[in-house]
Amino acid sequence: MSLPRRYLPSITALLAFEAVARLGSATLAAAELSLTQSAVSRQLKALEAQLGVALLAREGRGLVLTAKGQEYVREVRGTLQRLAQAGVTARTVSEGGPLNLAILPAFGMHWLAPRLRDFARRHPEVTVNLSTRLAPFDFRNSAFDAAIHFGREDWPGVRYLPLLPETVVPVCAPALIPAPLGEAAEILRYDLLHLDTRPRGWARWLRALGHDVEPPPGMMFDQFATMAQAAIHGLGIALLPTFFAEPYLADGQLVLASEQTSQSIGSYFLVWPEDRAEPPALTSFRGWLEAQSLSS
Repeated sequence: MSLPRRYLPSITALLAFEAVARLGSATLAAAELSLTQSAVSRQLKALEAQLGVALLAREGRGLVLTAKGQEYVREVRGTLQRLAQAGVTARTVSEGGPLNLAILPAFGMHWLAPRLRDFARRHPEVTVNLSTRLAPFDFRNSAFDAAIHFGREDWPGVRYLPLLPETVVPVCAPALIPAPLGEAAEILRYDLLHLDTRPRGWARWLRALGHDVEPPPGMMFDQFATMAQAAIHGLGIALLPTFFAEPYLADGQLVLASEQTSQSIGSYFLVWPEDRAEPPALTSFRGWLEAQSLSS
């Protein structure tokens, strides 16, 4: 859309006019805009000459708006506000914007969420949107920018940022086992609770402690949260990540079923598609997340 240039005043002239209209004084407007009074007066005269109407009239020692000036200043303020907002939007899009992140529920709730306030404080230009996904997916068919992955580097077509290994602990209701078991194999005398995304969790935990045995089948759960609740109600022993188990251990709802822990079957990673340009929001988040994992 082409507009006649004679009707398009300079931003400096509009800022001077708006300030004088608001403050009623060229002197006060000059101080606010870091200009001289004569410079403000020149801008006002140039603006009136360009539009061909009187916008301001002297009244005593001050300046007041004419009827045309009152109409015009409303439009000017709206235009300046829209320009300022457009600048904020342009900067946000170039430096931040939304980040759509797929998370694992336990890691997202107990490790990531408590730290996100720090990210929001450091990067207000980025809005993090969280959604739960329990298994790898095809980034080409999703709107996700990145995901939290547990296991090994076995997600095809992605780049990896290692976050932390998962240390697991066996826990149960206080009434189930009076004191932590000294020998890991003794745990086989009790009902074991299993996570369906890690069906070999107990076998690997036992093998890491020198017991190459097959644990008995037991109740299966799709999330740590429901498995923890089952353990709290005495249904068996759960194998939980330390970051997930700590609040339950601290308040006494759960106790250690064994004195022994081990590294679990994998680690947590941030993953993002290798064939897609990395958005600025992801770059900021990745750098922050790397620092968080190093300090954990």
